[in-house]
Amino acid sequence: MQATSKQMPKSVARQGGAQQPRTPEPRRFDPLAMISNAEMQAALGSGLMMLIAWAASGWSETISVILYVISYSIGGWIKAKEGVETLVKERDLDVNLLMIAAALGAASIGYWNEGAMLIFIFALSGALESYTMERSKKDISSLLALKPATAVRIEQGAMNEVAIDLLAIGDLLLVRPGELIPADGKVCRGESSVNQASITGESLPVDKAAGSEVFAGTVNGEGPLYIEVTKSAENTLFAKIIRMVEEAENEVPDSQRFIKRLESIYARAVVASTALLIALPPFLLDWSWNNTFYKAMVFLVVASPCALVSSIMPAMLSAISKSARKGILFKGGVHLENMARTSVVAFDKTGTLTEGVPQVTDFIAGEGYGREELLAVSASIEKLSGHPLAEAIVALAEAEQVELHDIEESKSVTGWGIEGTINGQLWRIGKSNLLDEVDGAAPQEGSEDWRALRSRLEQEGKTVSLILAGDTIAGMIALQDTVRSQAETAVRKLQELGIKVAMLTGDREATAHVIAGTTGVDLVFAGLLPEDKVSHIKTLREQYGHVIMVGDGVNDAPALATATVGMGMGMKGSGAALEIADVVLMNDNIEEIASTIALARRTQRIVKQNMIFAVTVIATLMISNFVQGIALPFGVVGHEGSTILVILNGLRLLR
Repeated sequence: MQATSKQMPKSVARQGGAQQPRTPEPRRFDPLAMISNAEMQAALGSGLMMLIAWAASGWSETISVILYVISYSIGGWIKAKEGVETLVKERDLDVNLLMIAAALGAASIGYWNEGAMLIFIFALSGALESYTMERSKKDISSLLALKPATAVRIEQGAMNEVAIDLLAIGDLLLVRPGELIPADGKVCRGESSVNQASITGESLPVDKAAGSEVFAGTVNGEGPLYIEVTKSAENTLFAKIIRMVEEAENEVPDSQRFIKRLESIYARAVVASTALLIALPPFLLDWSWNNTFYKAMVFLVVASPCALVSSIMPAMLSAISKSARKGILFKGGVHLENMARTSVVAFDKTGTLTEGVPQVTDFIAGEGYGREELLAVSASIEKLSGHPLAEAIVALAEAEQVELHDIEESKSVTGWGIEGTINGQLWRIGKSNLLDEVDGAAPQEGSEDWRALRSRLEQEGKTVSLILAGDTIAGMIALQDTVRSQAETAVRKLQELGIKVAMLTGDREATAHVIAGTTGVDLVFAGLLPEDKVSHIKTLREQYGHVIMVGDGVNDAPALATATVGMGMGMKGSGAALEIADVVLMNDNIEEIASTIALARRTQRIVKQNMIFAVTVIATLMISNFVQGIALPFGVVGHEGSTILVILNGLRLLR
């Protein structure tokens, strides 16, 4: 299909990205969303039929029983199916079968209403847990709905609607106002604001112009953008997030694995104990069969570990969901659990505590040289280099609107710098080590002053380069990576939680200590290779316990894998760092690390509260059943009520 921009049908706008997606907003409790959950509808339907059956029991016992059977079927079908599947496929017992067995046992001795109440409350607690999981998945992977199916590609002046999978690096795309951006790319033409909330969690749109980077799955604002594709569909940041979400859905914390193993053993023990309670008391204690069977059914109800089983995952999923809304993506509950025990947070320096982009801090012209002219010469030569330091010098010249010169001849000097000829004069820019060479090309006159100046600049953590006109020192340039604006606050917040903060960097000692002084980190390790970072992470784990490593580069990947929890930077982080990381800061906001650890700790406290409460209720009800006896309805309400309470306690984390 080909068309000009005026001929482009509306369907292109809808499918090519303009599904008019809405900005994700912080989720609040939504009764309608809860009722739309299929399990919740089944539970409420079961409860309604139970009430109708109870009302009908006064004038027709037969109709009442039929209605109770319907109530059992509506509320218990899903759980019975799950229990049978576990029994058949895994040859194991779970809490679902225990509850169904208890309800049927109650019905068999005439307690239809109690059995229906058990089914209703059990189904209600299961629906609450299902709602929690469903809501968590929506918060984590709501961007799946933002995945555009097609894009508008410009080819030879015409616009074609093509599938996303057919896009190639270098393709030129048109994204109209309100449309989804279909691929990672760079803006070639146009200006607009882009809503990146689905990727980074940022609440405000980000202005984009020529040269700006944009991401698939984000929403274009008020202006059309022409975008050059820079990444294939499977390598976009969007695609990486999808893979992370899939991993998160399959990952469960160690505590939940333990509970699942315990559930299996415990369920067998409850079934065996119930069988003994039915068989032995009539002979040993001279109980009647009805009384014996009734107490056994009460025991089966109150001894089931429903509340204990529900103590962990609703709380974990709620915390992961809340973090996702703030742009922090966990790859699984196990990492949230580990984060709660953090003793040390280790930061890579470049791109994490700092911006990762050097800036010129000092541009010093020697005697007889004008600063503006010297800057013009330096930028003209450095413009031919792609080195970050060279780009910083060019950026300074552009900021000061200095007019550049034509270069007659230029070449890179391996291991030192770059040189070029302007108007017949040879200029060289490179490392300041020439000042230390006795027989080097640098002149001796005035070298002591330059060395003293270099020493002062390096003590400030700056990288120093020389500018030479032929063999004469014409000037000196000092550059430094800038500290992130939120770095000091991020470090202080972590320290307020009692966590030590370390910095690992391959940079020089002097530079590292200057950054450490600015940010306030506790431990500094400088001059490190990637393998050195790994050994230091191991040492920190041995010395302090659980360690979080925060990094963004390929060289950080081994350390991220070695740490208890590896945390990657989502916006500027390398692909390797994102793949290895257990947690991803999608908006690169390191200030959120402290609040995330605090949330993880709060989650662990709630999990412990839930488990202690669940065990206490189960033990109390079991003892009461044998000491003085309790009514089956009371056992049902006490046991299943405790299950609902622990789920609701976990749901508090969504706030």
